[in-house]
Amino acid sequence: MRRYFQVLRLFWSTAIAAELEYRINFLIAALTSLGGLVGSWFGLFLFYRTGYTFAGWRWEEALIVVGVFTLLEGFSSTFLAPNLNRIVRHVQEGTLDFVLLKPISSQFWLSGHTISPWGIPDIIFGTIVIFYAGTRLGIGANAYLLSLIPLVFGLAILYSLWFILGATSIWFVKIYNVTEVLRGLIEAGRYPMAAYPIAYQFFFTFIVPVAFLTTIPAEAMLGRVEFEWMLGAGGLAIALLFVAHSFWRFALRFYTSASS
Repeated sequence: MRRYFQVLRLFWSTAIAAELEYRINFLIAALTSLGGLVGSWFGLFLFYRTGYTFAGWRWEEALIVVGVFTLLEGFSSTFLAPNLNRIVRHVQEGTLDFVLLKPISSQFWLSGHTISPWGIPDIIFGTIVIFYAGTRLGIGANAYLLSLIPLVFGLAILYSLWFILGATSIWFVKIYNVTEVLRGLIEAGRYPMAAYPIAYQFFFTFIVPVAFLTTIPAEAMLGRVEFEWMLGAGGLAIALLFVAHSFWRFALRFYTSASS
């Protein structure tokens, strides 16, 4: 485990040094993140400006969901997209051969080889929105700490789904649009699940588990999540991590390399 942490530190320090050669990109990323947050805020405002509220969700409570979603976007842009989107390119160009020859887990290498600082503004803005809404609601430190548990589960779920989709490139090679479909579905987590009809709530909870990414962590922060949902989020995260690892090993059986 120590060796993996050392390798990860080397990977990330090299990636950040390379990215910082283009520092103006950080300003552009910050402006883009701010624009996306304003768009989410304005969309929520359109619902609440006339006195309408999502069932059981006040303005500040719904704002926490927006903050968690923004933080999740930052995590995806920083850690997931720079790595997992490249799986398709590795398979397509045959460079996956070199990854498999390295004396390290290929899943670890593909999942953590690089990092992009351009998602950090989303993480910062999302955190600010969460604490702003939490201050208005009088949320204590214990509630914030409790919400970290389902939030980590949600990040593991998102990673697993993204990696599984990336692994299907072994068979279909060009699946860029599939990952975009996943990101489109995750957009539903921008607002509480109560904002959607019952059928959509079922779909985004039990088919594509978007509810576990944003709504459940927000409810944990608000102190009204049921223990069964927390347990379900943990079980789903562990199960999907196992499935992602097993599916990758299964997919490699069908990889014939660029020279075959």
